[in-house]
Amino acid sequence: MHKHLRLALATASAAALTGGLLTFTAATATAADSVHHPVADFNNDGYGDVAYAAGAATVGGKKGAGQIVALYGSANGVTSSKRTTISQNTAGVPGSAETNDGFGWLSAYGDYNGDGYDDLAVSAYLEDVSGDTDGGTVLIVWGSASGLSGATTLNDPAPSSHDKWGKSLASGDFDGDGTEDLAVGATTSTIHVFKGGITKSGTAGGSYTVKPPIMSGNGAGPINLTAGDVNGDKKTDLIVDGYETDSDYGWNANYYVPGTASGLKVTSAQKLKPGIVTGIGDVNGDGFGDIVTGEEWDPSKDGSEPSVPESATGGKVHIIHGSASGPAGATSVTQNTGNVPGSSERGDFFGNDLSLGDINGDGFQDLVVASAGENLGGVVNAGAVTVLYGSASGLNTTSGYQYLSQSTAGVPDSDEKDDFFGTEVKLTDVTGDGKADLTVGAYGENSGNGSVTYLPSNGTKITTAGSRSLSASSVGVSTDAAPLFGGNAAN
Repeated sequence: MHKHLRLALATASAAALTGGLLTFTAATATAADSVHHPVADFNNDGYGDVAYAAGAATVGGKKGAGQIVALYGSANGVTSSKRTTISQNTAGVPGSAETNDGFGWLSAYGDYNGDGYDDLAVSAYLEDVSGDTDGGTVLIVWGSASGLSGATTLNDPAPSSHDKWGKSLASGDFDGDGTEDLAVGATTSTIHVFKGGITKSGTAGGSYTVKPPIMSGNGAGPINLTAGDVNGDKKTDLIVDGYETDSDYGWNANYYVPGTASGLKVTSAQKLKPGIVTGIGDVNGDGFGDIVTGEEWDPSKDGSEPSVPESATGGKVHIIHGSASGPAGATSVTQNTGNVPGSSERGDFFGNDLSLGDINGDGFQDLVVASAGENLGGVVNAGAVTVLYGSASGLNTTSGYQYLSQSTAGVPDSDEKDDFFGTEVKLTDVTGDGKADLTVGAYGENSGNGSVTYLPSNGTKITTAGSRSLSASSVGVSTDAAPLFGGNAAN
């Protein structure tokens, strides 16, 4: 999710700006099942919506309490005025803002009660619950014609078995029954799945658990959960990013857990290429969701620490193609591949976040890859994003690509030290024209206030015409103590 180096989950704070990017949730899943919408629409007006975290925001004087901002799409894209800013001090939301709860860092969307409006599952994964330090809380904020309002607590079924309930979230129809399910991770390898929808009283149609072979512990459990249909059977599959159970140092390992008529089937899980952020989308148009993983980890130099980002090579993205039998062959992309812009340099963090969507409407999913640690013109950690377009032969790394930063003509603002432009990237059709538009988080903007930049599709590519920057203060987020707005988005 995201500091975005997708290093270990950590309490969001201003100190993160000097200690590395924060990381929290999975990237957008764009290979849809029969139920989960490829884009969120909280008010069901036909325009896609996005929800961006300000998980370190001060609320009611409580530092680090956290907020999340729903930005509603329109013919003019997303703006700072058409939005809802939510905290645990918002009317109708259970609980209250407390210091370092981290409300909003993790979120996932889906129409859980089947009323035609997408809802938002949001966690305060560091909230103390009934004396349980960092026990964590998950809420469902309900969609409506006027947007998100009111919320219900989704009770933790095993609070004594783990902490940080809600440190990873993903939605989809894992059993293909036509209703939305929600997968919730914590600090153990056990993932709780709520199936058959969720009512406004907080009651699910049913529940079960799956336990992929990843490490447990206060700093472990799933790093990220990503949902999408890899094998084309209209049942959502789940990608679990985690750490190896059989390693002394916790090497990164990802697992594909297929959806079946009885739900997620961990006995059929397959190990994948490593990476700590994942997206799913059909980049070659063959009808199967391709799994894209970013920011591969490898052991530290002396082998004494857990896996660390592949900083020596600047980062890597793996594309694992989908098929009727699940994951198939894989290819890799770095900034040294083909004509991909830039070059692999230590600390670029190419692949720290990624998102998939069809920018030009040609039926192939396109890929945006962030490199939030990119140094540009001598400006350290200015950040940049690369757009690679899908084709029948997969991602085109030879031509047609785009490279965007805050020094690109027409992109709002300018390159500044520790902006981390590309902390989060999200491809969503927010203008309702059937083409995916790009929003980019820069959680380091203005010393940790953060921002979200809107870059629309012109039907052929991402363009700077009509672009705008949304600051933390413009969307109702307090700029006290570095809120890190733009540090994560709902998946």
